[in-house]
Amino acid sequence: PLNNSINYKSDNRGLWRIAMSKIKPRAKIPKEAELDEVIEIKTLIRHPMHSGRVKGSDGKTIPRLIINKFNAMFNGKTVFAVNLEPSISSNPYISFPFKVKEAGTFELTWEEDGGNQYKLAKSIKVV
Repeated sequence: PLNNSINYKSDNRGLWRIAMSKIKPRAKIPKEAELDEVIEIKTLIRHPMHSGRVKGSDGKTIPRLIINKFNAMFNGKTVFAVNLEPSISSNPYISFPFKVKEAGTFELTWEEDGGNQYKLAKSIKVV
């Protein structure tokens, strides 16, 4: 491993890849809210966000591998989306406000270079 907290392995083209089991998305979303209440959605994903500019302990450049898109959907409609760039720190934290109009499910998706997606779904009730 190049780093104590993240496991790396080389694929058949010699590229360093993160072991999928180490990337973990999380979100704090209230389980219930009042109608028309504005809540804060807080998200975090454990990811090293390699910019492609850093060398590993072997002297080779670690290829760029970042979360480049984040999308939040509520009941099938996009309510928040952002494109991320290499200057974003590791373990990106994203928060945004949401006005509760109905009960439903948030579907959160983080997408990294190469197309890998990490998904999380959480529901909210209206009280």
